[in-house]
Amino acid sequence: MPQPALTFVVPLYQSAESIGAVVREIEGLVIPGGHEIVLVHDGSGEPTSRVARELVRTARIPITLVEHARNFGEHNAVLSGWRRARGAHIVNLDDDGQNPPAEAVRLWEHARATGLDVVFGHYEEKKHSAWRNLGSRFTSRMTDWALDKPRGFYLSSFRCVSAFAASQVVTYAGPFPYIDGLLLQVTQRIGSITVRHEARVAGASTYTLRRLVRLWLSAWINFSVLPLRVATMLGIAIAFCGVVALGLVAWLWLNDTGPATGWGWIMAGLLIFSGTQLVMLGLFGEYLGRMFLAVNQRPQSVVREEVRSDHARG
Repeated sequence: MPQPALTFVVPLYQSAESIGAVVREIEGLVIPGGHEIVLVHDGSGEPTSRVARELVRTARIPITLVEHARNFGEHNAVLSGWRRARGAHIVNLDDDGQNPPAEAVRLWEHARATGLDVVFGHYEEKKHSAWRNLGSRFTSRMTDWALDKPRGFYLSSFRCVSAFAASQVVTYAGPFPYIDGLLLQVTQRIGSITVRHEARVAGASTYTLRRLVRLWLSAWINFSVLPLRVATMLGIAIAFCGVVALGLVAWLWLNDTGPATGWGWIMAGLLIFSGTQLVMLGLFGEYLGRMFLAVNQRPQSVVREEVRSDHARG
């Protein structure tokens, strides 16, 4: 089959109620050069798998379904999809209908017109919950500090990438991928346009606080040594405060002035220093733990099965 112009990669997680409408809308698009869909079911149970298989069976355009053996996470699922995408450009979007496929076409058209490797969708108004929006803003600030990107540039999971950029990113085999960090390592041809963000088609968001924390850790620890530098500077600052405090105590002792030392002051000092040490040890442990898992080749994902529509086989 000839290479399609555009591939839509959609990770699936507990999306039996919503993915049908998303796929039907993508199928109805008119894309010069043709388009295809890659669905990656990230181990969320039989209902989603059953609906996805039916969509493949009744497909009007080429559809490939990738079944993960267990849940590995959104970014791992996206990389599985990118490895099977044949399009000259790839758009990945959510399975809940919040990223309108028509807006994905606008991302693709902008990427073609400008020659950019990556075009992010910047939401004029996000339809997420308040805590999710707060988490997204915090993530954006963190990546400002940790990653080599323009300050304030919004990194969105709704993005269009060139086949070139995707081919470089999918060579990463570590168990904790952060796609935006990987993209920023391979290209500086990035841009963004404002896109619509719709309410969910059905159900509640499956993006929990635990998943958001995992994303923060991947963004910081996998692609930056900034946390280590922060820990070092914090240690130096506290050590300096300790030296100043020691000098003050010595001056008070020499002048026989000041309050008498007591158990409370000693314990407060111990808590400050002990807490700081535990934070640093935890940070170092996180780095070492991830190195250990990578050395032991923890899989990024495991594909149990791959199903293709008749269009994709032809």
